[in-house]
Amino acid sequence: MSDDTPTRQADAIVPDTKDWTWVVDRPCPDCGFVPTDVDPTRVGDVVRDTLPRWRAALGRDDVRDRPAPDVWSTLEYGAHVRDVLTVFDRRLTLMLTHDDAAFDDWDQDAAALEGRYAELEPATVATDLTTAGEQVAARFDTVRPEDLDRHGRRSNGSEFTVRTFGRYFLHDVVHHLHDVRA
Repeated sequence: MSDDTPTRQADAIVPDTKDWTWVVDRPCPDCGFVPTDVDPTRVGDVVRDTLPRWRAALGRDDVRDRPAPDVWSTLEYGAHVRDVLTVFDRRLTLMLTHDDAAFDDWDQDAAALEGRYAELEPATVATDLTTAGEQVAARFDTVRPEDLDRHGRRSNGSEFTVRTFGRYFLHDVVHHLHDVRA
């Protein structure tokens, strides 16, 4: 593999332009996630339960292999989830500390290119993902019943409560475990 292969591969990814907010109300036909099964007081526990599966996936021999040229490798998905954990921790903090919190834009595809996900060390990604997962899990542990209806919104107008935000967030983490067969 030449030195420029990971970058060239990263450029082959087709940006995901789907609006996934429907997963706060409806089951995902791809990964089987059922949002109404999410206990909003246990989001942190569910995140912690996914971390060993992510570490195992990132330790596989085929971690850098793409199943198709336009589909991320397990390493790239792991780096993306690491960043999701961090972004959602910031957003949850905003929701818990500000009324009608507005989220900064985050372009996940640009983050993948700028972060050179395909070139990262899998063990480092596994460590960083675990740290970020523990951090956001601890933040979700602080959510009180009276916080569940606090609001936040994305720049595209999508609105969440802490309750629906937890569902949306967990789907991302679980769905990508499905993507990497872990």
